[in-house]
Amino acid sequence: MSLLVEWRNGHDSLLNARVCLFSLPGVGNIGKTALDALNSTNDAIELARLHHTALPPLAVLDEDGLLSPPHLCVRAIEIKDDDWLLTITGSSQPLEPNNQGIMAREILEMLREHQVRELIVLAGMVDDTLSKEIFIVPSSSSYRVDLESKGAIVRRDEPSSGAIGMAALLSSLGPVYGISSACAIATTIGSSGDILASQNLLLALDQWFGFDLVIPDDANQKLIEKLRDLSPENKTDLVSELTKSHDAFYM
Repeated sequence: MSLLVEWRNGHDSLLNARVCLFSLPGVGNIGKTALDALNSTNDAIELARLHHTALPPLAVLDEDGLLSPPHLCVRAIEIKDDDWLLTITGSSQPLEPNNQGIMAREILEMLREHQVRELIVLAGMVDDTLSKEIFIVPSSSSYRVDLESKGAIVRRDEPSSGAIGMAALLSSLGPVYGISSACAIATTIGSSGDILASQNLLLALDQWFGFDLVIPDDANQKLIEKLRDLSPENKTDLVSELTKSHDAFYM
């Protein structure tokens, strides 16, 4: 295997977590933004870093100001007494499809070894500006029944054009490894980071799965700041006009 697991902070396991949320940068950066915010507001602890030879060879400074090799970060959020939710995210993925497949399979193998049972990939999908949907697409009929019983909005007709990249592979290959996997999707115009779509995606997952997470609630404030940056000469009127209804979220 090319996947190297570097355990962090004295940990050597995934804390018997049953569910994992996964995201990488993509359309609107919806999934990545959601998990970054979720980790921050819920005081997630770093369990491990996943190093792989297929990741782009770019070393960057980490939160401690240390030079860090390319990796995906595995964190855990305590959702109940001794019950944990995993998150895996990173800033890049392999560039070649073959390497994306190899890394996706090795991550799934690692999750199986640690008895993770569910894998939810968070992603965005480009859609019409008036469409603001949140839904989930599972990779097995049995998991679809389970999700529908939770009250989740399960789609059978989207994404109609399919999906690509590691996120697509991880959300579809789960059953091969005995893992119930799905892709949770928020629609967006896709041209820039969509803060509100990220927040709504987290709210939906929290409701469907009963995680009882602390959901970031600063999307509206970030929207106001963004509008002010875009139109510094007409702050008050523009902010008031565009934030008085829900139609102004896609900026």
